[in-house]
Amino acid sequence: MSGIEQFIPLILIFGIMYFLLIRPQQKKLKDHQAMVAALRRGDQVITQGGIIGKVVKVKEDGEVEVEIADGVKVRVIQSTIASVISKTEPAK
Repeated sequence: MSGIEQFIPLILIFGIMYFLLIRPQQKKLKDHQAMVAALRRGDQVITQGGIIGKVVKVKEDGEVEVEIADGVKVRVIQSTIASVISKTEPAK
């Protein structure tokens, strides 16, 4: 019985680490993936580099075309979008 009692604290530490560190990270990653999947033309976004722009085109290969100034468009990888400032309403 003594051998099992030695592993109980390790199991408890792993359980605490799971609920305090691993689970919130997984939830945050899932939320970010859902946000990136829901990007549409007209959404205002912030990239991880701090660039604010408007989505002009969402491409199939994981890229987004973002207009950062009048006539200035850059291609950005979808996963590098940090947040969406304002969403556009879907077309009816």
